[in-house]
Amino acid sequence: MFGKVKKVFFTGVFGILYISFLAQIVYILGWVNGIDMKVGYMGLLAFEWLALIAARYLSKRSSGAAQHGNFNRRR
Repeated sequence: MFGKVKKVFFTGVFGILYISFLAQIVYILGWVNGIDMKVGYMGLLAFEWLALIAARYLSKRSSGAAQHGNFNRRR
């Protein structure tokens, strides 16, 4: 039961983060003045994207380990 709630929660959170990321891209490309500022903000956004990918990866990895009951592939 808790596994299903956790899965729905994390899917929702990551969905909101993806929408937020897209909104930030639209804001940067549409309303930030100057190419230097746009490139700088896009660079910062790239680091945010990497953090989002890492969090998603770690979330799936910890979820899989908890489901299968193995810790570091030992029995």
